[in-house]
Amino acid sequence: MNDQAVGLTPPPEGYTDWLTELKSRIHTAQQRATLAVNRELVLLYWQIGRDILTRQAAQGWGAKVIERLALDLRAAFPEMKGFSPRNLKYMRAFAEAWPDAQFVQQAAAQLPWGHNLVLLDKLPGPETRRWYAAKAIEHNWSRNILAMQIDARLLERTGAAVTNFSTSLPKPQSDLARESLKDPYRFDFLGLTDKAREREIEIALIKHVTDFLLELGAGFAFVGRQVLLDVGGDEFFIDLLFYHLKLRCYVVIEIKGGKFKPDHLGQLGFYLTAVDAQIKHPQDGPTIGLLLCTSKNKVVAEYALRNTAQPLGVAEYKLLESLPAELQTSLPSIEQIERELAGSDDAP
Repeated sequence: MNDQAVGLTPPPEGYTDWLTELKSRIHTAQQRATLAVNRELVLLYWQIGRDILTRQAAQGWGAKVIERLALDLRAAFPEMKGFSPRNLKYMRAFAEAWPDAQFVQQAAAQLPWGHNLVLLDKLPGPETRRWYAAKAIEHNWSRNILAMQIDARLLERTGAAVTNFSTSLPKPQSDLARESLKDPYRFDFLGLTDKAREREIEIALIKHVTDFLLELGAGFAFVGRQVLLDVGGDEFFIDLLFYHLKLRCYVVIEIKGGKFKPDHLGQLGFYLTAVDAQIKHPQDGPTIGLLLCTSKNKVVAEYALRNTAQPLGVAEYKLLESLPAELQTSLPSIEQIERELAGSDDAP
């Protein structure tokens, strides 16, 4: 509704900017209030869980005390949720998993209660829970994304790609670059089997770019597919080009639909040289190359990377192992995917 419709005079100069600033401050205050409420709730749950543990150990109370406590707390606080026997047992498990009050205050209380339950249910020990908790806080993962990353074994895959970053990049950039790559990458969200061709995979990745960026990890920004490089009048095309916001550099990704071969790195290294010469800003870091293949001999990859000065990495990608015949027939063909992409390009 405009000002004339409600009988208001036009706002004075500077009012619109001030209103925008006020909205931002109010939104920030709301977020802080929500975080503060969550923090107090998680700390309360930890304290209740610790009390249950302590009293059961000291006074020999059995498991039935939790049922009694649930009835009494819900009677005393009928407007509050969270005092079911099941949730009280989670409080006990939460306190047992995190006996360190300082860690609960500094880390666990930054996550919603539902996130903490995911960590309890899906992970066996404190070290892996700490790692996933830190990542969830850093990247602001939803509960579903946290569960998905745990199921996808993110910890085991992070930093596992074969690279030469320790010799081709300065510290601490080399460590950050290594931690930014995984092995293997999971592309099962594409709905493609291991028989898919490179071009099919490439097109499907862009069609599912949100899932692709999530799998790549935080910091990757998509620049383009089949990016043209004109080198001395000859045309070359990069499969996928990204920019990494933390590393402050371009990342060239090439996809090979077979086993890794050392000569694959020659083509990728050429692309890195061209990007550094034609696209990279002087303040950007050296362009990084990532070769994705269906399989690799780790020793062969390490040998191939040993004598190159360009920052390169080699990792595998995994598609669906197999699909039922009835599901295979329902998948879109490469022609259908290309038509949909073409249609989306023409849309206003």
